[in-house]
Amino acid sequence: MKATLVVQNLKCGGCAKTIISKVSELDSVSNVSVDVETSSVSFEYQDLDDALLVKEKLLKIGYPSVDMENSKMAQFKSYVSCATGKMK
Repeated sequence: MKATLVVQNLKCGGCAKTIISKVSELDSVSNVSVDVETSSVSFEYQDLDDALLVKEKLLKIGYPSVDMENSKMAQFKSYVSCATGKMK
């Protein structure tokens, strides 16, 4: 199955590189792509639990979905994730 999540704090290609790298680490998730203009993350997954894992992973690295709170901590994590993506 395929899903697309709209996330917060997604600003640039550095963010996109980190998101693709981190979400692709999940075994049951594939074909991860990011559209910076629409702040969306698309991926293929096997079952609903896998999609929920993606949502949790995105929150952990600072990109909560639009239905979640965008805390100061999430914003800070996104800056770190973005910088990491730019350095790779």
